[in-house]
Amino acid sequence: MREPGSETPLFGMMAEFDRPERLIEAMRQVRDARYRAVDAYSPFPIEELTELLALRDSRVPILTAVGGILGAATGFGLQVYTNLAFPIDIGNRPLIAVPGFMLITFELGVLGAVLLTIFGMLVLNRLPRLHHPVFDIETFGLASMDKFFLIIFSTDRRFDPEATRDFLLGLKPRRVDPLSQPAAEQ
Repeated sequence: MREPGSETPLFGMMAEFDRPERLIEAMRQVRDARYRAVDAYSPFPIEELTELLALRDSRVPILTAVGGILGAATGFGLQVYTNLAFPIDIGNRPLIAVPGFMLITFELGVLGAVLLTIFGMLVLNRLPRLHHPVFDIETFGLASMDKFFLIIFSTDRRFDPEATRDFLLGLKPRRVDPLSQPAAEQ
């Protein structure tokens, strides 16, 4: 989306608040107005805000489980393959000794879970991202100290630059800033 009279596409609109209560109230009004592509930044966790943002993404635990299962299957399968491809009869013991295979199976299960979790989180978070548009706002550094920010992304189906700006101004923030799309994403 482009802001009227601007050549740079918009990433979204950001509003700054001075108290957590104001941010929570603003977030309620944003939800009531049916904006869905939103995010909030706070210097400390706010349980009510987490509920309002509806953060219920379960892809990381699924990736962890899949990685664990694939790792364990790989560990067990490699041991079975090795013992069947190169049989060594030791004391007439079975070639496939499940209890003896559990240590490597467990270790590769943990390794698979950890690796798929890390790489999955990097992909899902679109990292590494060398620059994010929120860092163009002068006061955004205060999000880690005493300010609270709410952003409505331009990808929201209800996003209109002027209407969204007017809506955010109606929430009585300290300021509202447009965020420009990074040059690499234009």
